Amino acid sequence: MTQAARWADFRSAAPEFAKTAENRFDAFRHHVLATVRRDGSPRTSGLEVRFLDGELWLGMMPGSLKALDLGRDPRFALQANPGPDTGMGGGDVRISGRAFEVVDTAVKGAYREEVEPPEPFHLFRTELTEVIRTYVEDDTYLVVQVWKPGEPVRTLKRT
Repeated sequence: MTQAARWADFRSAAPEFAKTAENRFDAFRHHVLATVRRDGSPRTSGLEVRFLDGELWLGMMPGSLKALDLGRDPRFALQANPGPDTGMGGGDVRISGRAFEVVDTAVKGAYREEVEPPEPFHLFRTELTEVIRTYVEDDTYLVVQVWKPGEPVRTLKRT
């Protein structure tokens, strides 16, 4: 199985990269989540995310198809909202990993107090397997940063 890490582990290993990723997700409210359907095909859905207590949390409506997908297969990919036009301030950020539903009432209660989501709701804790940022540097280079648990950030530049 692919190595996974909490958001706090990513923040500790690559603090500047993690802050840039958080800023990209905080810039807009809605993002795109990809999950695996029952038949194995991909499903994309809109989603709000939160960074709290060293975790990346995914909250969703009860019985939503994305929640059912994650209950069957925890793998996900998350794409930050690129925003209007083509500016892409901060670049394009994508996160891959696994999401597991929170059943601990104390943990879910703490999230409820902090976020005040509509009730009832599903809450998923994530484990990251990869974070990628793509951006343009000096109007010349396409730069791709890749972080995986237990590895240093790799930076690739293309013209």
